Amino acid sequence: MSSLSRELVFLILQFLDEEKFKETVHKLEQESGFYFNMKHFEDLVQGGEWDEVEKYLSGFTKVEDNRYSMKIFFEIRKQKYLEALDRHDRTKAVEILVKDLKVFASFNEELFKEITQLLTLENFRQNEQLSKYGDTKSARNIMLLELKKLIEANPLFRDKLNFPPFKASRLRTLINQSLNWQHQLCKNPRPNPDIKTLFTDHSCAAPTNGARAPPPANGPLVGSIPKSAGFPPMGAHAPFQPLVSPSPNAIAGWMTNANPSLPHAAVAQGPPGLVQAPNTAAFLKHPRTPTSAPGIDYQSADSEHLMKRMRVGQPDEVSFSGASHPANMYTQEDLPKQVVRTLNQGSNVMSLDFHPVQQTILLVGTNVGDIAVWEVGSRERIAHKTFKVWDIGSCTLPLQAALMKDAAISVNRCLWSPDGNILGVAFSKHIVQTYTFVPNGDLRQQAEIDAHIGGVNDIAFSHPNKTLSIITCGDDKLIKVWDAQTGQKQYTFEGHEAPVYSVCPHYKESIQFIFSTAIDGKIKAWLYDCLGSRVDYDAPGHWCTTMAYSADGTRLFSCGTSKEGDSHLVEWNETEGAIKRTYNGFRKRSLGVVQFDTTRNRFLAAGDEFLVKFWDMDSTNILTTADCDGGLPASPRLRFNREGSLLAVTTSDNGIKILANTDGQRLLRMLESRAFEGSRGPPQQINSKPPIVALGPVSNVSCPIAQPGI
Repeated sequence: MSSLSRELVFLILQFLDEEKFKETVHKLEQESGFYFNMKHFEDLVQGGEWDEVEKYLSGFTKVEDNRYSMKIFFEIRKQKYLEALDRHDRTKAVEILVKDLKVFASFNEELFKEITQLLTLENFRQNEQLSKYGDTKSARNIMLLELKKLIEANPLFRDKLNFPPFKASRLRTLINQSLNWQHQLCKNPRPNPDIKTLFTDHSCAAPTNGARAPPPANGPLVGSIPKSAGFPPMGAHAPFQPLVSPSPNAIAGWMTNANPSLPHAAVAQGPPGLVQAPNTAAFLKHPRTPTSAPGIDYQSADSEHLMKRMRVGQPDEVSFSGASHPANMYTQEDLPKQVVRTLNQGSNVMSLDFHPVQQTILLVGTNVGDIAVWEVGSRERIAHKTFKVWDIGSCTLPLQAALMKDAAISVNRCLWSPDGNILGVAFSKHIVQTYTFVPNGDLRQQAEIDAHIGGVNDIAFSHPNKTLSIITCGDDKLIKVWDAQTGQKQYTFEGHEAPVYSVCPHYKESIQFIFSTAIDGKIKAWLYDCLGSRVDYDAPGHWCTTMAYSADGTRLFSCGTSKEGDSHLVEWNETEGAIKRTYNGFRKRSLGVVQFDTTRNRFLAAGDEFLVKFWDMDSTNILTTADCDGGLPASPRLRFNREGSLLAVTTSDNGIKILANTDGQRLLRMLESRAFEGSRGPPQQINSKPPIVALGPVSNVSCPIAQPGI
C-alpha cells in the first residue's frame, strides 16, 4: 500500500472515531495493522475479553512470529487458564490447556507439565510460585504491565504505537476544500450552494435570470469542524523509533540551500521521494487557486484558518473526547528531580544509558575503559568488565602501536541496542566492542571491531537492512556501518573534513538516513548508498555538537558547545534545514561540553553550571533546575530512562546520582518490597522467577507463573 493510501486509512480512523463508530474504528485498526490502539487493548485485557484480545492482536502478530509475540500470547493464555482454575471451572481449564497452551509445549515441555499439574490442586495457590497470586483484577493489571513492555519492545509493533499528529477532522477539511474548489470552478457560482451529495462533482445550475451570481461566502460546504482534536499525538519512549506522519522529506528540505559543489548525481540517484522535482515542491508549498472564479485563497488558507472560517455561525458537532487517546499533558512535577540513589562507580563516568526494557538497569562507561551494569533499584553492580583487547593478533598495526605507546584507554560511548539484548562500547583508541547481555547479568563477548584510526567518538544502532547494525564515527573523519552480530563492515561514508563527533540515525517512512556532526561544526546527512552527503550545514557553536530526536521521532534537537564555551540547545525545522527554536539559560562560558537528553516528547535536560537544567520543548526559557543536593561537575552527563521517571547524573566524585519523580520512586519502592519479600531473583532480572516457568530469553523479561505478567 502506498504512503498516501496509508495516510488515508489514518484519516478514516480519525473520522470514524469522531463520529463515535467505536467498533468499526478498532476493526479497521486490526484489519489494516497500521495502528495498535494500546488503550483499547488495555480495556479488553482488564475486561477479561480474551477472545477479543487475541483477535485484535492477530492483526499485528502471530504466536510464531518472534519470541516477543510468543511471550505475549503465552501470558494471555496463562492468565485465562489461571482464572478458569480460580473459578473451579475444570472443564474450561482443560479446554484452554489443550487448545491454547499446548502449542508452547514444544518450546518448554517442563513448563507445560508444571502448568498441567495445577489441575491436580484444589487451589492453585498451593503451588509455591503462585502463593502470592491475588485477585483477578490485580493479576490482570500486573500482567498488563508486562504485556505493554513486550509490545513496545517487539519490532513488529515498532511503527504502530503512535497515531500520526494532524489536526482534528482532517478528512472533513479536505472534503470542504475540494467542494470549495469545485464551486469556484462553476460558471455561475451561487452564494449559498446546496450540497446534496458527495458521490458526484458539485456544479451550480445557471441562474434563471441569466445574471452571474455573487461570489460564495467563505463558509463550509459540508458540516462543521469539531473543536477538540481527535487522536492527538501520543509519545512513547520506545526502544524503536516510531513511524511518523509522512511529510516533506527531512533531508530533502535540508538540501534547499545545500552546498552547490556537491555532485548532482549523488543527489539525483536518491530513493524516490527523497528529492522532489522543484516544480512539484513549489506547488505543494504554494498551491494556486483558479482565478476564473472568486473563492477562498488557499495559498494563504491553511487548515487552521479554514477551520476558523467554518466555525463562524455554525453549530459545533460533538467531537471525540480523547478519552482513549490522552494528550501529552505533563507538568514540571513529572520531571525526576528528587535524589533517590547514589552509586559509587570508582572512576570518572564518561557515558550512561538506561536499558530500553528494564527501566532500572543502567549501563556505565568510564575514563579507564571499564564498563559496568547497575541495578539502581538495589544499588547492585551486576556486571563489570575492564578493558582488554580480545584478540591482539587480529588488530591492525596502528592500533598495536598506539597501545604500545600508551596503554591508557577511555570509554567514549556505551549504549544498549533497541531491544536491550546487545550493548556496544566505543573506546578512545580504534576499537568498538559488543557484548550480549544475558538474563543472569553476565556480559558475553560478541564482536570486536578495529573500527577507526584514532578514537571512536560515537556509536549508534540502526536497522538499515532489517538486521541490527552499529554505526561508528571517529577521529579519521569517517563514518562506518557494521553488522552488530558479526562485525562485518557494510558501509563507509567519507566527506567530513574534521574528526566526526557524533551520529544520529533516523528514518521517515522507508527512507533510512544518518545525521553526523564533526568538530568543525559541520552537519551532514547520509543515505545507505555511499553516494555522498546530502546535507552540508553549520551547527551553532561550530564545534562539538550532538543531535537527537524526540522519542516519537517527530522533533529534532541539537546541543553543542563552542571552543569559547558558548553552549547552544536548539530545535531544527527538518523541512527547511533551519533552526526553529533556540533555548535560553546557559552559562556565558560553559566549563566543558554540555550534554543533553529528551524525555516524554515534552522535556529537554542539559548539564550546565553544576546543575541539571530543564526546558519545555515548546518554550525557550528554562522551566526549572535541580542541583541534585550538590556534588555535580560543571557540565554533568545525564540520561533519562525510557519512561522519563528516572534520570542518571554524573557526580564530581566518580559517582552517579539517580533522580526520580513520583512514578520513579514508586517503581524503586516496589523493587525494594520484592527484594525484601525474597520473591526477586538475580538482581538484573527485575521481574524474574525460577527458570522452570520461563519460556525462554525474551529481552530479559521472564514469565513466572506466580505473578502473571511480572
